[in-house]
Amino acid sequence: MQNSEGFWSSVTNSYYFWDAVTLVCGMICVFGFLAFIVWLLGLPGRIAVARNHPEAEAVYAMGWAGFLAVIPWIQAFIWAFKPSDVVDIRRFPDEEREAIKRDLARLKAYAYGEVEDPDNEDPPMPQSNPRTGRED
Repeated sequence: MQNSEGFWSSVTNSYYFWDAVTLVCGMICVFGFLAFIVWLLGLPGRIAVARNHPEAEAVYAMGWAGFLAVIPWIQAFIWAFKPSDVVDIRRFPDEEREAIKRDLARLKAYAYGEVEDPDNEDPPMPQSNPRTGRED
């Protein structure tokens, strides 16, 4: 006897087909939600590292600890954007800047797997003379 139905229609008419589709859709939703939560909890730390925040490691830790309550995560998010210039009286500003670069490079290597040379100095940007408007 010739079967007039094709393979796809026989699969979709199967008793367990829609159960399997529902399971796959549910798993995609659950894993997508978990990935979103992981991304959201790490967001303050990534922002602090990108902005060269002096206390980036503390912001990173506080962002991950924010899953226990919402308030610490909000504080970490605000802290990541807060401009803060740390002047440590034990070191001069240049030494402090270098120490912050080393700390950020260590945090990037630990948290994000990015290996970066902390001694890689960006060339200074030319500044214009306020009187003449020309670059010096």
